[in-house]
Amino acid sequence: MVVMRALSNGLATSRCGFSVSSRVGGAVIRNRIKRQLREILRSLPLKTGWDVIIIARPAAAKADFSVLNNEVGNLLSKAQLIEPDQKTDAVG
Repeated sequence: MVVMRALSNGLATSRCGFSVSSRVGGAVIRNRIKRQLREILRSLPLKTGWDVIIIARPAAAKADFSVLNNEVGNLLSKAQLIEPDQKTDAVG
């Protein structure tokens, strides 16, 4: 549904980007997915100093917000990019 790539950037902040191709759906669907991903990442306490790219696959077009939230949260947890003392399910 979503794939994540992360790379250390050596900065005091983390940056996030999204890739949602036309294979996922039309402009309305792609923009909805990007808005949802932005809100999910806004609510998660990311560690500083990372560049994160979230790539949406076509299955993301049919997923609801809670499924995307869980998927992104799991990916970030596996990569150990979430601050450990923070609550990770702030959204949903």
